[in-house]
Amino acid sequence: MGRVLHFEIPSDKPEKSLEFYEKIFGWKAQKWGDNDYWLIETGNKEEPGINGAITKRHEILQQVVNTIMVDNINETIKLINENGGKVLTDIQDIPNVGKFVYFKDPDGNITGALEGKM
Repeated sequence: MGRVLHFEIPSDKPEKSLEFYEKIFGWKAQKWGDNDYWLIETGNKEEPGINGAITKRHEILQQVVNTIMVDNINETIKLINENGGKVLTDIQDIPNVGKFVYFKDPDGNITGALEGKM
């Protein structure tokens, strides 16, 4: 069963969005790599919930996107295509994290799928 494990919030001004979420919800942010991508810690790991990121808005990422953990990225891509979805990106190898794609469901919602190394 695939479990939602991560969210991404796109922003035209990520630093301003970070400030907003830090002030309102107490989230903690840490820049990841050299990109406009900040990992977000939303609370205590012992409590229910997930962490995510705020990133610069781009061609694919126009709305809040959840990422679902999968066992096999290639099998997931096959199932997406067979069931009316559309894969939007090539498989991305994220060092020390896993293999990742963005896809659209039949209703046009964008989601991520991650075969993790966790």
